[in-house]
Amino acid sequence: MEQQLKLKPIPSYLTEFLEWLEIEKGSSSKSQENYSRFLKKFFDWLRMNKLENLKPNELSSEHIRKYRFFLSRQSSPQSKNPLKKSTQRYYLIALRSLLKFFADRDISSLPPEKVKLARNKEEKEVRFLDLEQLEKLFSMPDTSTKQGLRDRAILETLFSTGMRVSELIALNRDQIKIKQNTEDLEVSIIGKGGRMRTVYFSKRAIIWLKKYLDARNDKEKALFVHYKSKKNAPKRLTSRSIEKMIKKYTIMAGLPLNTTPHVLRHSFATDLLSKGVDIRILQEFLGHKSILATQIYAHVTNKQLREIHRKYHSGRKTKK
Repeated sequence: MEQQLKLKPIPSYLTEFLEWLEIEKGSSSKSQENYSRFLKKFFDWLRMNKLENLKPNELSSEHIRKYRFFLSRQSSPQSKNPLKKSTQRYYLIALRSLLKFFADRDISSLPPEKVKLARNKEEKEVRFLDLEQLEKLFSMPDTSTKQGLRDRAILETLFSTGMRVSELIALNRDQIKIKQNTEDLEVSIIGKGGRMRTVYFSKRAIIWLKKYLDARNDKEKALFVHYKSKKNAPKRLTSRSIEKMIKKYTIMAGLPLNTTPHVLRHSFATDLLSKGVDIRILQEFLGHKSILATQIYAHVTNKQLREIHRKYHSGRKTKK
């Protein structure tokens, strides 16, 4: 009873929740920003329904049901179409995380599992490029220029390591120690959730990294920099600039327009799986906390396995 008397309205816990994400969960500032944005939708819904003073212990399953119904009737800001199921899930995941925070802080509230996440048929489709498409993409940068050398090194690095774009832009020059005639390079990085892992560079990625670094005559700390910034402005590339760069080369190569830096990460994963790499090993390569996140690639290789079985298994050739 004493604890309940001290409870504040749910929206009042936002700052503490974001601090919990950072300290307890190791979430990046970008992740915190996303959670804050997704929860704002729930707080707006509370206010619209005159529930802005609702305390954690007063939240009920009926509130959750009505909020889900509200999300299903919402339109995308970019169009008049209803919110995609995948987008609705993000809002519900954020709310579930808030309830996990309440549970962790022993604040009486609805159990997190009461926020059900509907299965999403449009989700989990892995987009990737095959080797022929990758070669075409990699050949697009004009490597007679510094910018072209940088772009080729970025493309090779993304495919060779399977890094997230946020991990790539965080790389510094002093992490890349290329020895004479070396064919091996491994680098320790801090990935999502503050988890450390090692990424490995192929011989070809090393070659293009060396060409790019040899062409650099600046003293910038960042590994990948841009060349069009104003004097004294930060030169480290951003995620957005890399996305734009890949989109430009995608159009030049005539590849699917939905090719993004993450598609290169998917391409890395599917390439390894198709060569027989165990999914648990792939989990380590990708830096996934849970094997469930890696399981999405199994659907891709399952199709390949079916074709291999159809083509080679002796039972397929047995006479009736």
